Amino acid sequence: MTKARCRLVDTSVSRWYHCLSRCCRKAHLLSDENGFQRKEWIDQRLKELNQIFAISVGGFSTMDNHLHLLLRIDCEEAENWSDQEVVERWLRLYPPRGADRKPMKPSEEMIEAKLNNSDWIRETRSRLSSLSWFMKCLKEPLARMANQQDGCTGAFFEGRYKSIAILDQESLLSVAAYIDLNPVSAGIVPLPEQSPHTSIKERVDNAVAQGRMEDVEQIRNGSVAAQAVSGNVEDALWLVPIEDRQRQGSLRKGIVEGFTLGQYLLLVDYTSRVVRKGKAVVSSELAGIFERLQSSAEIWSQRIKRLHEKTWVGRFLSASRDRLRALAGKLGVRHLANIG
Repeated sequence: MTKARCRLVDTSVSRWYHCLSRCCRKAHLLSDENGFQRKEWIDQRLKELNQIFAISVGGFSTMDNHLHLLLRIDCEEAENWSDQEVVERWLRLYPPRGADRKPMKPSEEMIEAKLNNSDWIRETRSRLSSLSWFMKCLKEPLARMANQQDGCTGAFFEGRYKSIAILDQESLLSVAAYIDLNPVSAGIVPLPEQSPHTSIKERVDNAVAQGRMEDVEQIRNGSVAAQAVSGNVEDALWLVPIEDRQRQGSLRKGIVEGFTLGQYLLLVDYTSRVVRKGKAVVSSELAGIFERLQSSAEIWSQRIKRLHEKTWVGRFLSASRDRLRALAGKLGVRHLANIG
């Protein structure tokens, strides 16, 4: 039986969610072969929504007939916004339009009316930290634009998207790697950093733009320590940084504390060899990564292969059975299906 999204998304359980949305009938409606550049539009829209919502993008991958997102819900950020900021953010999403349907600058009277409506402010603040509203604002404009381009009507995406709560660090990293490796596993590109319309390409391009090309290539070959591209290399990137450096004074919260971009690139490179059924060698650097995650190369590989299975059952992902048992007790159920 279908459950309401408010019962599927609970920030007390997890702030991180893997969202998957497919095109109707799994048709290749996002393919760029028709020249409409819909994937590029999604890339730009994600950057825009990342600035408006209290939801941060940690990873993404846009394929021909579906898209993957790794999202973090930052409710406390929305609570700290002033009423004025709530209004401004909402009007960026839904600006007033004139008779020609083109966006207009909101009038002072419109802004003042919304500021004086406390119920509207409260509801809008909630919407700006809602996973459902984020997905709606991402997909609905694209569906309208695509239908206009194709000269048709009807649904573009399947009615519901899948949201999976991620419960621990190892699962978080495995989902991030899985999302970034979608083009590799589909045979579109041979190397992860060449994957178009993915977060890993955004991260590599950002490092290259800062003069780290040699470091990135060395890390892909596994010949240097991951610390070569650590530090503040991702501080200005719109995506959530891989490394959480708040204890070092950074104002941005990352994905995993003490886990550098270099280590993530090395881990993804190893994982891509597992996905491609190539030669996957566990270097000393990788062995240290798996040891820190309290895992092993074998367990990691099994989990990644499971994620690449076509059928997912469940709405939670955890590397720990104890974590699942504890959550099941909290939710008042006997068992929770774990997709990983």
